[in-house]
Amino acid sequence: MIIDPSYLTGKLLVAAPSMGDKRFHRAVILLCDHDEEHAMGIMLNKTMPRMTLPKLLDQIGVENAIRAPKLPVLDGGPCQRDRGFVLHSTDWDSPDATLSVTNAISLTATRDVLDAIVDGGAKAPRQALLALGYSGWGPGQLEEEIRQNAWLVAEPDAVGVLDTGDMGTKWARAVASLGVAPWALGSQPGRA
Repeated sequence: MIIDPSYLTGKLLVAAPSMGDKRFHRAVILLCDHDEEHAMGIMLNKTMPRMTLPKLLDQIGVENAIRAPKLPVLDGGPCQRDRGFVLHSTDWDSPDATLSVTNAISLTATRDVLDAIVDGGAKAPRQALLALGYSGWGPGQLEEEIRQNAWLVAEPDAVGVLDTGDMGTKWARAVASLGVAPWALGSQPGRA
C-alpha cells in the first residue's frame, strides 16, 4: 500500500495557542492513523488524575497487576474514554492487533499487550504507555483544523513519545522543535 504523504500518520499534532477546544489546550497528540476517512491519535502530555498503570490494571482484573511498572496513565483524548490503547516500542507485536505508527512506535488495543507488560522480561515491550481514550476526527475535519491554524505539525522524535520523565514540557519541546518560541505564537487564529 502506498501512503499518501499528505496524511500525517506518525506525526505530532501540537495545539496552537489559538486552540478553541479547552480539552486540547497545549496538547501534543501522536497521530496513529490518518487517511481520507478519519484521523486517530493519542494525547501524550496529559495524564489521568490519581491513576497509575498498576492501579488501572488491578481495576480491570489483570492478574498480578501489582508487578506492572508504576507509570502514569495517559488521558488519550475525549473519544471512548473507557477503552485502553497502548503505545509501545516495536520490539513487541500482536499479529492482527498491532498497528505500526512509526519505525519505532506501535499501537495495540488488546489485553495481550497488558499481560506482556505485567509479565515483564523478554515478553514485554521495552517501552510502553497506556492511554484511556483517544482523539478522533471525521473526514476532512483535522485538515480543516490545521488550515485554521489550530494545530502545528511536528516530528515525533521532538518529544520522546514513549518517555514518561517530563510530560509537562512536551508541548514546549514540540513547539521549540519547530524553531518557534512558545511566546512568539499568537493567540488569534491565522497569526503566528
